[in-house]
Amino acid sequence: MNIGERILNLRKKSGLSQEELAEKLGVSRQSVSKWETGNVMPDIDKAVAMCELFGVSTDYLLKGKEDHTGAVYNNVVEEEIIGEIDREEEEVPAQTLADSTDSADVKPALHKDEAQEKPAYLKAIAGVLAIILVFAIILPIPLGGYKRLWAKFTEPPVAYPYVLVHGMGGWGEGAGINSLSPYWGSVTGSLSTYLRSMDIKVAEANVGPFSSAWDRACELYAQLTGTRVDYGEAHSKIHGHERYGKTYATKLVEGWGTETEGGQLQKINLIGHSFGGNTIRLLTSLLEYGSPEEQQASGDEVSGLFTGGKGEYINSVTTLCSPHNGSTLYYVVDRYNLVQTALGVLYAAGGVTDVIEGGLVDFNLDHFGIQSGTSQTLELINQKFSTGKDNAFYDLSPDGAAELNESIKTVDSVYYFSYAYCTTEKSLISDNQVPKKSTLLVLMPVATLIGRYTNTSDSAAIKIDESWLPNDGLVNVVSAQCPSDEEMFSYTADTEIKRGKWYVFPTLEGDHGTVIGMSGNVQKTHSFYTDHIAMVDALPRN
Repeated sequence: MNIGERILNLRKKSGLSQEELAEKLGVSRQSVSKWETGNVMPDIDKAVAMCELFGVSTDYLLKGKEDHTGAVYNNVVEEEIIGEIDREEEEVPAQTLADSTDSADVKPALHKDEAQEKPAYLKAIAGVLAIILVFAIILPIPLGGYKRLWAKFTEPPVAYPYVLVHGMGGWGEGAGINSLSPYWGSVTGSLSTYLRSMDIKVAEANVGPFSSAWDRACELYAQLTGTRVDYGEAHSKIHGHERYGKTYATKLVEGWGTETEGGQLQKINLIGHSFGGNTIRLLTSLLEYGSPEEQQASGDEVSGLFTGGKGEYINSVTTLCSPHNGSTLYYVVDRYNLVQTALGVLYAAGGVTDVIEGGLVDFNLDHFGIQSGTSQTLELINQKFSTGKDNAFYDLSPDGAAELNESIKTVDSVYYFSYAYCTTEKSLISDNQVPKKSTLLVLMPVATLIGRYTNTSDSAAIKIDESWLPNDGLVNVVSAQCPSDEEMFSYTADTEIKRGKWYVFPTLEGDHGTVIGMSGNVQKTHSFYTDHIAMVDALPRN
């Protein structure tokens, strides 16, 4: 038995713990532990103090020559002692020293022990640094590597482009007529050109001017993704046209729906004028919720538009003079058999009556077997769309809009805004609305008819009361504000904007064409868009 074992044995027989013995001797518990494991020899004065405490001679403690107890240390006791030594050796690294009673050998070992105890805080710092190093090595792996991690913290916020979607009878930059008379900007000049000069990313869609909201949404998706138009297997069979349409080799917005180096999702902001508002609402809904009918009918060949899960690709939806709930113009046209007159108004409002058949406007009706630029184009459109529901005329009716609204749901991750214009005022001799003098001349007759149409009879599927009379010459103000099945909030400068909610701006003065520049006021037109874009760009991001 060596000195360490003797110290351990005497301590245990005295009923003392290492902490208690250390306290009595004025040393640390670690020192006692090292004495008992034989790693360090006690100082001579500590050895004498232990002899006095335990009632043994120094010869017994240091050399084992005297057994003051006379007890026989059997194998069981020795195994217990050795077991405790082994356990305590796990706490303190072993250090082999010669078993010596020479005080000259004891002192250096003790000084070394004390020197090792002082830098404990350095060990803690080293441990923290080691953890940081491990995280620095491992963390970038799930995040795409060091380059992506660096980009995540240094990459500036990506600019979300604005995609402009025209209304019924309209066109985009891709149409030949746009160079003669731009839809967006009209007589004030190309709006897109101006916005780009202000470093705003913008693109114009060019979807079917007379197609249904469904067909237009499919075409818009194909243009955004640079793919072939897929109108859906189920939809095409129901409405009797080809499933596939044109192929777009170039994406309208490069990188849409992908992530940047820093992990930012590249979204877009959608702005729709008139029927373009219905189109972008449906597109956004399909992106998020998909179409179970098309998934079942198309199988593995289903378009990405119908699979859902992409609602976050859209940052905001803004509608301008959009017939969310239809326009009573449809009832006026139906009552007075004014289909040709209504078409003429639409063409004239766009300033294209004399060129509509000259091939300058693409009707995007190839899937119906109708080719643009022929002398029979308008006749074929009237024949094809005089009946059926897969066309803009039906979707613009209050009944058609109600059906469309049932299939459109707002997306919780998208901001929604709407603007309505009014060009009428209450008549001096009746409750009807009459157009103001500033109304576009071609829209005055239509504004007058809409301003006097009501139908609250029991047989009416949708009750049209006096609230529908104010209008912008083509669309009722109440319809342009918000879909009737959605909750709307009035927008003010202090409004806290939340995603998935409709925010309606105060009704502005002007007719259906004012917001796209037909009023001729350059500053007013440009300021409207730059102010709105600045507001949208300042909104919180995901």
